[in-house]
Amino acid sequence: MMICLTAKLLDDGHRIIIHLLNDSVQLLQQNLDRFQRSNLSPAARNFSDVIDPDYSLATGFHVIFCKKNASDLNKLNQKLERIGEKVIIDDEADFATPNALINKGDVTRINALIQQLISDDGIYIGVTATPARLDLNNTFDNDNERWVNFPPHGAYTGQDVFFPLDSEIEFSLQTLPDADDSPKYLREAIFRFLIRVAALNLSTSTDENFSMLIHTSGKKLDHKSDKKPIDDVMNALSDVHSKKFESYTQELDKLASKLYGQGQAGRIIGYIVKNCDQTTTVIMNSERDKNVDFKSATSPASMFTFVIGGNIVSRGVTFDNLLSMFFTRDSKHKIQQDTYIQRARMFGSRKKHLSHFELTIPEQLYLDWQRCFVFHKLALEAIKTKKGSPVWLADQRIAAVASNSIDKANVLLDKGEMSFPIFNYTDDLEKIIDQKSDAISRLKKIQAKIGSDSLPDYLLQYVQRILPNGPNSIALHESSTIERMKDADKTKIERTKGLFGQVRREFPDAVHHFKVFFNDKKKARIIYKFNGNISFLKNLKNA
Repeated sequence: MMICLTAKLLDDGHRIIIHLLNDSVQLLQQNLDRFQRSNLSPAARNFSDVIDPDYSLATGFHVIFCKKNASDLNKLNQKLERIGEKVIIDDEADFATPNALINKGDVTRINALIQQLISDDGIYIGVTATPARLDLNNTFDNDNERWVNFPPHGAYTGQDVFFPLDSEIEFSLQTLPDADDSPKYLREAIFRFLIRVAALNLSTSTDENFSMLIHTSGKKLDHKSDKKPIDDVMNALSDVHSKKFESYTQELDKLASKLYGQGQAGRIIGYIVKNCDQTTTVIMNSERDKNVDFKSATSPASMFTFVIGGNIVSRGVTFDNLLSMFFTRDSKHKIQQDTYIQRARMFGSRKKHLSHFELTIPEQLYLDWQRCFVFHKLALEAIKTKKGSPVWLADQRIAAVASNSIDKANVLLDKGEMSFPIFNYTDDLEKIIDQKSDAISRLKKIQAKIGSDSLPDYLLQYVQRILPNGPNSIALHESSTIERMKDADKTKIERTKGLFGQVRREFPDAVHHFKVFFNDKKKARIIYKFNGNISFLKNLKNA
């Protein structure tokens, strides 16, 4: 997509196109390599080549890659200070670019330097899977009604596959006890990875290399601890005389028999023992590790490749042939939606080996992560309708974005309610509400009467997916007038404190609550409330 977007911009006559990337040498190299192999003309260049005094930008077309690093951006600005009408394509635009000092009347260094690049006549294109932070920060006065949704390709496996709401899980999900961080779980995950690689390679004529990603912490000392079980297993299996060889092969036999049947277990163990010297372990601590071959991690160079890392693997970097992910990194505070969505490194072009893929994770963390995507998907569905500002959801365990990035002067924290466009109220709506049919049927009848703007399809689809208590999970309340609420805006049919009061009494099992509020001019709104400690963040600036 980025290559085609750049090609289109060049075809349209834009002379200077700058790609900004997360401050990671590996990510820059991975993306620059893809561009250069695409035969795009002109060839993409690293900013370090461009800032050379002998390199001229006065004529011709130029595609430049630069990290979001203050020093690099400053040097690039100096080179480009007299060149106008630049196009800036900001990859992972929600990272580093938003102004985290917006509520202090100040500007972060990276934000200021990118603004300098854009200047008065430049074009800014932000690219991200998690736009909430950009929206709630009002980064570069972006207009969320002009956002473009770019769907993934057919071979992509993303949130619908790994965190499904209405379908069976197609991969192997291994959930761990939440309070137990015993190293035996990592060792067992390593065994299963070896078994799956062996089974796949035994089923084809050509051996392939695969990787296992281990993400337990952001601390470098923990990464070294994670390496010990890998070394222990691989060293023991490579020496038939080692003390652990027999016990480990017996454990492999049990797991292989469970996964692929007793008849295949012997062949699988023999294959592992024969090839266990074909292993590489890469610790991705930071982008400044000079002696680490990151390419062998992202595109596995050995049959059994183990990748250990923290923050550096959380954004942007793509892992080819990833077959297993051991993820136990939890948050002591709220899970931040945008961060955890970006940490979903299991996403990618995995369909070929999806049935063999394994995710090992604490159960509560998986459920929280799944809820992140539920909230995210509902917001994205709202964006697609282009019916005003999207709504970003949060609850007691999940934050929408970092709080210091929220432009508090223009963003409202609703009281757990979503409201939709005003419609004309008629008394026959109450007849539908009072019917004995199920709530979804009644809501669809109401939607047919008032229109899908005033009761969106995406909301009904979302509600139907989350029914923990069956049909009783949805409550359709009797309509109310807003005229008796002294602190409400009766024309706009809204109230700062929220319109819903207590919702548990009449419908104790419901989690989704719908109610019509109307004024004396027979204008009305439908209000939706999720009965849980969920807040809805909405940007008022673009409302």
